Amino acid sequence: MDLAALSTEFVKVTVVAKAGGASINPAVPPAFAFLADGVTPETGDWLTGEWLAPHARILIGPNGGSTTLEPADYKVWIKFAGGSETPIHRTGTLTVY
Repeated sequence: MDLAALSTEFVKVTVVAKAGGASINPAVPPAFAFLADGVTPETGDWLTGEWLAPHARILIGPNGGSTTLEPADYKVWIKFAGGSETPIHRTGTLTVY
């Protein structure tokens, strides 16, 4: 996904449960991290998103977003509650220009 640094938009990730895997707990909001390549998320990196099935989403940008990102390429990470599991996945790249 590409996003202008001046824009405020939702970043969405489609999340589906795998057969025999974690089931998604919609009562617990998903968490997102936006990090440089080669960096893994730490506790303070996570930002709270929301569910809009089948998507997890988070508002990014200077007008009321959860965070404002400087121009760069970011790896998008997602974490969610899935029964007794807490899956954490790198989902793609966000280019902020």
